[in-house]
Amino acid sequence: MGTMIMAAETGYTRLFNLDAQLLHDSILLAIAVFVLFLLLSYLLFNPARKMLQGRKQKIADELKDAADDKETAAKLKAEYEEKLRNVDKEVEKIISDARQNALIGAAMIEDEARDEAHRIVKRAEEEAALEKSRAMDEMKNEIIAIASIMAGKVVAANIDTTVQQQLLDETLREMGEATWQS
Repeated sequence: MGTMIMAAETGYTRLFNLDAQLLHDSILLAIAVFVLFLLLSYLLFNPARKMLQGRKQKIADELKDAADDKETAAKLKAEYEEKLRNVDKEVEKIISDARQNALIGAAMIEDEARDEAHRIVKRAEEEAALEKSRAMDEMKNEIIAIASIMAGKVVAANIDTTVQQQLLDETLREMGEATWQS
């Protein structure tokens, strides 16, 4: 009330104590705050915005990389699952090939054994034929020797056919029946 009394004494009244100085100070304060806001905006807010924008971009890039990695992992998983499905087929094929190779090998071994058996039999037959030929040659030589002995006895005895027959029987007995049978 004191100011109103003073204003009443001076002659004019101010509304809310607004005078030119207060308005001037208020305008200067508003301009200073605005300049300070611009200065702080340039010095603090812009770097903070840039940092936030950089962080936002980094997070977006990491999310994109994570999504790409997830997609790649899904593809690899699908490939491995496909390979696992094909493993049974490949194992069956390998076993089948091994069985075929074993059968072929067994057939080759069997053929070689059969050929070897034929060679052995043929060699045995050739040896038997040679042995038979040798035996026949020996037999011929013995027959020639017997004939010579008989001729000598016949000439020496100058005997008839009955005696010759006896000499032949006697000679054959001496040689043995086993010689003639083989």
